[in-house]
Amino acid sequence: MGKETYRASGVDIDLAREAIRALVGKITYRRKGDIRMAGSVGHYAGLMEFGDHVLALTTDGVGTKMLVADQLKNWRTVGIDCIAMNVNDLLVMNVEPVAFVDYIAAERISVETMRQIGEGLNEGARQANVDIVGGETAQLRDLVHGLDLAGTCLGVQEKARVVTGEKIVPGDRIIGVPSSGIHSNGLSLARRIVESHASYDERLPGGRTAGEEMLVPTRIYREALEVCRSTEVHGMCHVTGGGLLNFTRLTPHGFSFTRPLPVPPIFSWLQGKGDVDPLEMYRTFNMGMGYAYVVPETSVKTVLGRVPGAAVVGEIVGGSGVRVKGLEIR
Repeated sequence: MGKETYRASGVDIDLAREAIRALVGKITYRRKGDIRMAGSVGHYAGLMEFGDHVLALTTDGVGTKMLVADQLKNWRTVGIDCIAMNVNDLLVMNVEPVAFVDYIAAERISVETMRQIGEGLNEGARQANVDIVGGETAQLRDLVHGLDLAGTCLGVQEKARVVTGEKIVPGDRIIGVPSSGIHSNGLSLARRIVESHASYDERLPGGRTAGEEMLVPTRIYREALEVCRSTEVHGMCHVTGGGLLNFTRLTPHGFSFTRPLPVPPIFSWLQGKGDVDPLEMYRTFNMGMGYAYVVPETSVKTVLGRVPGAAVVGEIVGGSGVRVKGLEIR
């Protein structure tokens, strides 16, 4: 079998971008009244005017990581992933997450599975300091095969303190923050590699099995709120599906990663087992960097002192695009 790719596993990033543009291009209606949309569609979260503040909404799910949970019969951490994928999308705009609702779509209901999902949702809420204010469970036997978990998060922030990336300039430093592993992105490719070339119970360096490593929950980067209170931050990035391409949401300037964070064993193992091109790895996975700050030189010391594991990984450059270790990510 040849080199494994995200597209071959069923996820076409380029097609998805084109499809999203087609979808967003048709959403032109804007609400009339005092509370209206602030900014444009396309950043990590949508903003609504609310006096001197903005309300922010984001929505996301666990994705095909749920299939790994099914394989291992362990759903205890996927609730953390669900909350993390939402609140991290608020934190990158310096918006404080405050409330969350979940949506569970199931072929059939299992009391034990729901109990385990509830454990994870509760722990994710604790880590993110959000209230779970409601949710919906739908039994959709003719539509859903298995179980899907998603959610929506509400955040709030003073208008003047929202971080959008518009202040980013060439010369700004990029500070990377370690991920906790694969997070909840790229699992379609990861599963394809495991199921075609290995197994979920194969041991990796460090002692965990491949399945256990893939279920490590997404890190919640709540310390970003304190960082933004302490120093000047021009932009932040949550490295999700699409890998380093996520940085292009922030600014048209270029990103040069000259000193990327160490790559955790799970990614090296997947790359080796699937014979995956380095370019494909960096446009699919977080590769060890789950979050990043873009700051002026004067803020570097403060960020490094407040964020565990953080390190300067590159800088903003002229031109456009994303480059890492000689690769142009596109």
